[in-house]
Amino acid sequence: MTVVRRIARPMLAAIFVTGGLDALLHPTERAKIAAPLVTKLSGPLNLPDDPEMLVRANGATMVAAGTMLGLGTFPRVAALALAGALVPTTYTAHAFWTIQDPAARAQQKVHFLKNVGLLGGVLLAAVDTAGKPGLAYRTKQASSDARRQAALTKREARRAAKGARRFAKHALD
Repeated sequence: MTVVRRIARPMLAAIFVTGGLDALLHPTERAKIAAPLVTKLSGPLNLPDDPEMLVRANGATMVAAGTMLGLGTFPRVAALALAGALVPTTYTAHAFWTIQDPAARAQQKVHFLKNVGLLGGVLLAAVDTAGKPGLAYRTKQASSDARRQAALTKREARRAAKGARRFAKHALD
């Protein structure tokens, strides 16, 4: 692991771990903010209509995935989990477009954009293969190798068939 990854992952993970712990320990205010979205989505997504429980679950996800990302344990999976947890948090907690007061609106817009930046960071972490070939590359290589092997086998089969025909012709003569 490079020095940059060793330093950057815990730096990125820190905000998720601390925010997740706060959501786990003090979910009441966040549950009030999340209630309208929870009510709207609980039916279609078959989720419980309990905002406090979902806020705690989101917090637990952030703590667990943030810790994993910070330690470098399954960092790509952890980053995807953080991205999934960050989207509803950003949408509900920083809906600046619903606020009338210009100062409060500006403050929420800054927090919204900060979270969008964090989302960009975890998405980059989710696709970071740490210098190793990713799944798409390995799949493409395997496909290319299989095509090359099939073409070689086809050529060898033609040569063998041609040799067998010559052998049969000489055997009959």
